[in-house]
Amino acid sequence: PQESEPATPTPDQPREPSGGAVKTGLYLSASVSGSKSAADGEDGLGQADIDLVAVTVTDEGVIDSCVIDSIQSKVSFDAAGNVTADLTAPVPSKNELGSDYGMGQYSPIGKEWNQQAQALADYVEGKTVEELQGIAVTEEGRPADADLAASVTISIGGYLDAIQQAVANATHLGASQGDRLALTTSTNVASSKSATQEEDGLVQTYATVAAVTLSGDMITSCYIDAVQANVNFDTAGTVTSDLTAAQPSKNQLGDDYGMKKASSIGKEWYEQAAAFCTYVTGKTLDQVAGLAVTETGAAADADLAASVTLSIGEFQALLAKAGA
Repeated sequence: PQESEPATPTPDQPREPSGGAVKTGLYLSASVSGSKSAADGEDGLGQADIDLVAVTVTDEGVIDSCVIDSIQSKVSFDAAGNVTADLTAPVPSKNELGSDYGMGQYSPIGKEWNQQAQALADYVEGKTVEELQGIAVTEEGRPADADLAASVTISIGGYLDAIQQAVANATHLGASQGDRLALTTSTNVASSKSATQEEDGLVQTYATVAAVTLSGDMITSCYIDAVQANVNFDTAGTVTSDLTAAQPSKNQLGDDYGMKKASSIGKEWYEQAAAFCTYVTGKTLDQVAGLAVTETGAAADADLAASVTLSIGEFQALLAKAGA
């Protein structure tokens, strides 16, 4: 088409943004309070519940788009402190599980978890944080508003808090109104291990999360975070961790994560994740998938390697999921 004519966007061609610049935000909240010691002939359990929210927000504080997801990871161990779960099994999020999560058959409205999360996300779009704070909930944290309760019966109090935190975290990273917002996860429990006489056992849920905005196939903003939620237990299968303790994400830990002193470039994890996000913004999903890596999984590109020495494969996988 001539320059004076609007181009018709194709799946791999960025389209003109339909609105002004918006901020991109991400928040994750992790808890291990569902964990328990082995007792009465039953295995113990290391359980992590991670709630995730991604948003785009206007400068006026109006939520332009919202995606809500959650991860529940469970690793069992016996009364001798031996892990009894398959540590190689995938840990899909509730949105990825879809109808396999199994809430729909028990729901009074016949809606699966991912459908209810989508309904809540749709409900908050167009609202400000102040308006969110005015959403009434019951003592159980469920919606008191009849319109919302017609499509959402899960407890929403924690998600409303997480949405507000995501809005508070949001910054201008390149997104515009009309861009598609995706929230992707990669979770494993592979570092979990049985207890020995010398050392407590460990259930570690390691989740890496990305909020990505896309115009066509081009990344317009990217925000990555991760959390390692840990539960320790001894050789009697007794939990030794404080299950009420906070499980901060790597971005929330900031310099306290402690990577900087071991980093060859003197950069903390959150700084490297942000540098990767800056590097891929403006590139297509195919370009990111094609980034060369070394034998150790680090970036082979000199410009990227100057600011990111982390293994980037998981970051690439998160962005590939955004295009799925």
